[in-house]
Amino acid sequence: MSSPFDSRPLASLCPCVDRFVGRRILVWGDLVADRFLHGTTTRVSREAPALVLRYEDEEIRPGGAGNAALNAAALGASVTVFGYLGSDNEGSGLRAALQQAGIDTSQAIERSDGSTPVKTRVMAGGFHTVRQQILRIDHDRPWRHDSKLDEDLVAAVRAALVNTDGLLISDYGLGAVSASSYARLATVIGGIGNLPVTLDSRFDLLRYRRVTAATPNEAELENALGVSLNGDPTAIEEAGRDLQRQLEAEHLLITRGSYGMTLLRPDRDPVHLPIHGTDQIADVTGAGDTVIATLTLALATGASVLDGARIANIAAGLVVMKHGTATVPREELLAALRETA
Repeated sequence: MSSPFDSRPLASLCPCVDRFVGRRILVWGDLVADRFLHGTTTRVSREAPALVLRYEDEEIRPGGAGNAALNAAALGASVTVFGYLGSDNEGSGLRAALQQAGIDTSQAIERSDGSTPVKTRVMAGGFHTVRQQILRIDHDRPWRHDSKLDEDLVAAVRAALVNTDGLLISDYGLGAVSASSYARLATVIGGIGNLPVTLDSRFDLLRYRRVTAATPNEAELENALGVSLNGDPTAIEEAGRDLQRQLEAEHLLITRGSYGMTLLRPDRDPVHLPIHGTDQIADVTGAGDTVIATLTLALATGASVLDGARIANIAAGLVVMKHGTATVPREELLAALRETA
């Protein structure tokens, strides 16, 4: 049975968020270009039962590990990304967008043997309506395995670990990071001391070991264990404990959409965090990236995982009210913490 929601005033967490500024965070993972194609719909095609979209514009935003990095930077962190980009327009656009946010992309390796992973979202609406996603096209084949490039990437992360406050792993299954490559850093990480390592792995959760915290959503928890939880809080807690044991992870923060989050800690009762704000969610795109970025920063300041989860829960409640791949600036998060005190 989960424990009641922590009743300490949320405003008491503001000093922790203030300490986010300047924290050095490494984001290692799959860099994805989120392309948003905008248009106006006015009629149905005479050729087929399909909407006719009049093209207006498009933009590329960082997705995947790039969105996690963008969220950390928006909260005040000094961020370096480690991953692969293609030598294509999408790769150039993605690098430029990250650099514009002040993120160090010098360790993002450019590759000519494949293309930058792209997720294209077609956003349509009328002249007086909010644009909504009507179609998503994924062009995200995994990178071809290259032992030399993989070792170069691991070596770059290894060298940076000695001068960082936190490591965030964002594994979307596209080949820039893996459980085996992470395992090669275990000795270095173990020798640093209290370095927080957080994990978001879409398809390979069970192969990672001894991270500080993992942040699966409910569907990822089901897929990892091969179970159906049907939103049952007790079943979710039991499955979460099983995953936590198998991962040998210190903590597990399970995100449950409009039902909030469940935090599992060692030898403590689970804590359920209800969703912040309304449950009328506008867009969940990239919300998991916001959660792990915020939690990583909180742990990097030395905050408890409970305080980190509470702050991440507020950030998630803010970002799901925005359309597209979005971030929560630090001042917006601070204002929300003060308002809900």
